[in-house]
Amino acid sequence: MRALVVSTVIGALALSGCQSMDGGATTGVRQYDKTAIGTLVGAAAGYGLSRGNANSSAQNNRAAAIGAILGGAGGLYLDNKEKKLRQQMAGTGVDVNRNSDGSVGLVMPGNITFDTNQSTIKGNFYNTLNKVAQTLTEDNKSAILVTGYTDNTGSDAINMPLSQARAQSVANYLAGQGVPRTRINAQGNGSSNPIASNSTPSGREQNRRVEISIYAAQ
Repeated sequence: MRALVVSTVIGALALSGCQSMDGGATTGVRQYDKTAIGTLVGAAAGYGLSRGNANSSAQNNRAAAIGAILGGAGGLYLDNKEKKLRQQMAGTGVDVNRNSDGSVGLVMPGNITFDTNQSTIKGNFYNTLNKVAQTLTEDNKSAILVTGYTDNTGSDAINMPLSQARAQSVANYLAGQGVPRTRINAQGNGSSNPIASNSTPSGREQNRRVEISIYAAQ
């Protein structure tokens, strides 16, 4: 019965507290506040984990409260990072978005980051990475995942090491600019997870990329 009540409360909050009218309520379109959503997810996760450990109702409620605080703080933290990075990356060719897992994502096309079949960062891209590092070192509370990708030209024996080397180059540069190395992880995924068709030159160019995902580390 208590679980039903909690689910009902969370559902009601999700339908009310997380919604806001856009731009002065001129269009009536509902928008969802990522901070409020983070609070709800944190609360639900905290309660669920505590209840799974057969704790008392008081302990479960405390866990939900703690989860709500952490979830809400993490959402607001990433909202601020996203806003700052969108401003910094304007005109650089780097796309800033919000990933499905809630992290802030930066997509860096291969044509502005690396020469063909090379893992040495292009000199004219350092300034862009400097701006990213500046935002990440403001508080050093972010957890960063750098992922390298290739198109489907060539074999995995070539693409996997190349994508890993490119991701590692970006990670090393960020670390050299003051981002704590312990907060950075680099991985190469080769030609997996294409974001465009590999059947055209422009599509393959989009797939040759490095992505940086920024998480709120608690």
